[in-house]
Amino acid sequence: MSTIERKAPAGILGFPVAPMDTDGKLNTNALEANIQFLIEEGLSSIFIACGSGEFHAISRSDYETMVEVAIAAAKGKVPVYTGVGGNISNALELAQLSQKLGADGYLILPPYLIEPEQAGLHNYLDTIIRSTDLNAIVYQRDNCVLNLQTLQKLLEHPQLVGFKDGLGSMDTNIEMTQTIGDRLGWLNGMPMAEVTMPAYVNLGFKSYSSAISNYIPHISRLFYNALFSNNKELLNELYEYAILPINRIRRQRKGYAVALIKAGMEIVGLPIGTTVRPPIIPVEKEHYRQLEQILKVVFDKFPKNNK
Repeated sequence: MSTIERKAPAGILGFPVAPMDTDGKLNTNALEANIQFLIEEGLSSIFIACGSGEFHAISRSDYETMVEVAIAAAKGKVPVYTGVGGNISNALELAQLSQKLGADGYLILPPYLIEPEQAGLHNYLDTIIRSTDLNAIVYQRDNCVLNLQTLQKLLEHPQLVGFKDGLGSMDTNIEMTQTIGDRLGWLNGMPMAEVTMPAYVNLGFKSYSSAISNYIPHISRLFYNALFSNNKELLNELYEYAILPINRIRRQRKGYAVALIKAGMEIVGLPIGTTVRPPIIPVEKEHYRQLEQILKVVFDKFPKNNK
């Protein structure tokens, strides 16, 4: 990029999956279709090879291919962010690769295994952020939980443009947003973020990652617009018929945060398949059937109109 805009993506963030063919290999045609679908449906950005993209399981070669496909499919229409993280050597290699391939930035995922002290977390994130000139977003979740002081120290880097919360500690979020303000973009990264987004809005969170946008993006848009226009009647209906029923299934098994996306995509006719990489398990038949019924109601209740 010739000019880097130091700003985190806003709005509904797109997180493509990592489709597999019948031989267990990355299906690049299906991946391209997934990304183009998200862009055509109006999502503000593409976050490739992150949690939904099975970052934990894809090979280095598949990672590179996924980033290349995403950048080619986006054609500069929306920013493309990659997932980097794990052990520090791997994270730095992926950060450098992301810059080489032309990504706009990256989402920093937690380190493997270690439960670090704040000084260790700072060193981990600091090393990754300053390793390239790309925009960086810190993902607060699991074993990467920052206090205010650690996050403030990282603000010396202009590359740090965003903070994504997947922890759900509202007192921490209030302290951070009220102290730091609009220096960072605030992103809701909670599981099925629509469930919690109303609690985040007044803190300054204007963005969230939407798993359901992979198969019912018109519901994502309806929800987002209803939330920010304070349309409580529509919000209540979306919760009753779409968001909470899907979330109840998602909570039934560990790993459904990924597997349920692929199941939903297959149900609506997108060429993805439901195969997931170990240790994630596919959606069980009964849960799949339940999701089918929910989606039938959703499309009947909220028909998909032109953008």
